[in-house]
Amino acid sequence: MENLFAWINSVLKFVGPLSDFFWDIPTQFSWYKNLPLLGSFSFAIIVLVGSGIYFTLRLHCIQLTHMGEAIRLLIRRRSAETGISPLAAFMLSSAMRVGPGNILGVTGAISVGGPGALFWMWVSAFFGMGTAFVEGTMAQLFKEKRRGQFVGGLPFYGRALFGGSRTVGIFLSLLYIFYALGCLPAQGYNVVSSVGAIGSLVSGVEVPTKSFFYYGTAAVVLLFTAVLAFGGIKKVTRATNAMVPVMAVIYVATTVLLIVTNVQSVPYFFEAVFTGAFRPEAFFGGVFGTVLVQGVKRGLMSNEAGQGTITMSAASADDEHPCEQGLLSAAGVFLDTHIICTMTGFIVIMAHAWTQDPTAWKAAGKLPRYLLSVTSMTPTAGINTAVTLALTLCFCLFAYTCLIGMISFSEIASARLSQNPRVIVAVRCLCLLVAAFGILVNIAGYDLSNLWAFSDLANIVMVYCNVPLLYKGFQYVLKAQRHFVSGSTEPFDGKKILGIDTPCWPRK
Repeated sequence: MENLFAWINSVLKFVGPLSDFFWDIPTQFSWYKNLPLLGSFSFAIIVLVGSGIYFTLRLHCIQLTHMGEAIRLLIRRRSAETGISPLAAFMLSSAMRVGPGNILGVTGAISVGGPGALFWMWVSAFFGMGTAFVEGTMAQLFKEKRRGQFVGGLPFYGRALFGGSRTVGIFLSLLYIFYALGCLPAQGYNVVSSVGAIGSLVSGVEVPTKSFFYYGTAAVVLLFTAVLAFGGIKKVTRATNAMVPVMAVIYVATTVLLIVTNVQSVPYFFEAVFTGAFRPEAFFGGVFGTVLVQGVKRGLMSNEAGQGTITMSAASADDEHPCEQGLLSAAGVFLDTHIICTMTGFIVIMAHAWTQDPTAWKAAGKLPRYLLSVTSMTPTAGINTAVTLALTLCFCLFAYTCLIGMISFSEIASARLSQNPRVIVAVRCLCLLVAAFGILVNIAGYDLSNLWAFSDLANIVMVYCNVPLLYKGFQYVLKAQRHFVSGSTEPFDGKKILGIDTPCWPRK
């Protein structure tokens, strides 16, 4: 088996450099890199942040001026005759956004760019909320009704914007499935490894990966994942409705407890973030561009604004106006970055373990650095065990909700490929097999590092394909937004307001 993993790793060896090329171009060229400030930004960062700024300005900062409306939509109980409720769609999208990257990505960004990276994460996320509004609204505008459910998202609005081109729809569906298949092994790996860590914490003994406990965990995870995957979107949303609030509350509450316990370090946190954003410490490279790029890159890859990878959940909702889901998509970015990621930032920065033990900090990976920070903030071994247990449980739920979300969205993407139920079943089975592969890698104790690079590659490819579609369809989002903010009581009608036929608007 180890020979198989080694062979796969060697085959995928090109993925890391290819991913770095797409993320970093054109900063590899000296003529560009030597440009003041601009030379620090790759084309990917310019596209993502620039688009967020453009959409935010054109929409008159709707993510700020109408955030109260988003909160009212979340707390208002509304049943859905078709599809799922707006709240259920928000929970499903949050299940995808709030993932292991909220811990690993933030820790990695601070490790490379210093505390100031968190400030730029906040800034990029604010503008990313504008991009998310556009994505969510477009997903609603071009959704379709099939078998009593709403389906839509990137493959659907992409096809509609190109005059109903079947080729475009198929390409974007395959692209999303490619993205999911690239990310699923890592999520499967994370779920089982975190359950193993919980077992070790509870028992007080290191549980070997090649043990009955790990094999049993793998079987249970795959069984529950299969039950949800084959149960359809409503069964998945019932699961995410239950898990997302639990994992968010536990994570925030545990972090707040650590902050209160170490309240004397709170001033240091804010000083480090705001001064580090413009005057980075030499320990982290001391380059302003590095701080900014790390904050922007990891922030946007955590909340996924601009990737189009969460638009399937937005399309599934039974909203009264397309812009409602746009606001909830923006709120999802706020939850992911300004709340969950910030909680991680509090722990890593307040602990500032890099000053206490620089050697251990530099030698550790992202998760060990995070746990090192947690340990330094807990006063006793008993409290440290309880806190680590709670945070490891959150990490497990973060990974698991991402796992089921990706499989569910792959199913929706496959609906754009074919109406044949066998195609959907085949995609479900393929996703489960790929997730099982990631679990097997963990049990075998083998580190397929190139699979992690595969996720980064899939992310940037999605960005380059999705952002042009957002610009192409922005004219319709702008018209829908004007109708929404006008306060008109007239039901939304795509033909009258947009000048085009929209399958589900007016609402039947």
